Amino acid sequence: MAYTPFEMKKVPGPERDLVGYGRNIPRAKWPGDARVAVNIIVNYEEGSEMSHPAGDGRNDGLGEVIYTMDPAKRDLATESVFEYGSRAGIWRLERLFSRNKVPATFFACAVALEQNREVGHWIREAGLDVCCHGWRWEEVFNLTREQEAEHMRWAIESITQTTGSRPEGWYCRYGPSVNTRELVVEEGGFFYDSDAYNDDLPYYTKVHGKDHLVLPYSFTYNDGKFGLLPSYGSPADFLDNLKRGFDLLWEEGATHPKMMSIGLHPRLIGQASRAQALEEFIKYAQDKGAWMCRRIDLAKWWHEHHAGFAV
Repeated sequence: MAYTPFEMKKVPGPERDLVGYGRNIPRAKWPGDARVAVNIIVNYEEGSEMSHPAGDGRNDGLGEVIYTMDPAKRDLATESVFEYGSRAGIWRLERLFSRNKVPATFFACAVALEQNREVGHWIREAGLDVCCHGWRWEEVFNLTREQEAEHMRWAIESITQTTGSRPEGWYCRYGPSVNTRELVVEEGGFFYDSDAYNDDLPYYTKVHGKDHLVLPYSFTYNDGKFGLLPSYGSPADFLDNLKRGFDLLWEEGATHPKMMSIGLHPRLIGQASRAQALEEFIKYAQDKGAWMCRRIDLAKWWHEHHAGFAV
């Protein structure tokens, strides 16, 4: 019997794309002819994570160490790890970004900003941008379509109040539901979403027959590997990973400029030794001539200059 090529099944949600740009990588052009666009991202989640005080009946497991605790018991240790991020870590980042003039992006949960409104004041004063990280730091794939749409509306209204501006991008915790991208497009006020990890460049996909911009995120250049996903033994490992990634992207950028998304969490990178490594990398990238940008800058630049690129 002749072999019949394998076909993916039709299932709810976006179709998979395993080809992308392929060999025909676009020759993107960044401002100042930079070879690499670097976007520093602060995942601000503290106070919106799962906890007993929030009424969840369970704890969030992403603290500094991995251990098992009866979810019926309140985990004061993990709660305090998250509190470090909003009490101390975020302000260490504020000082670091201010002295190095870093135009960072916040992946912010609405409820987290409600719990510490001074952070929203800083975002507004510094001209930083917000990509909405949900109403809470929740698993949207466990919500109905109607619930997810409602939480999206709550998030937009809340962030608009706490920062003075509506969020212009969207990014879920871990992964989106099969409805998320359609809801983002139907809402009508978002320039892009970052619910993908599949490329080194932005790209357009079709939603309801319309072009929708995706700015892929990265778990590779992410401080989540401190303690949570064991990988970084020390801040030097984090710095080495960032530098090595940047150097190859810089080399490739001589002909095909790329983007680099660096994900941070105040409760993790906000610790002094780690913040020092981050600052060293920022200075390194700045000295090389990287385009240090907000995520909304990337999205708008792509819309204005590269809308014709198609995967």
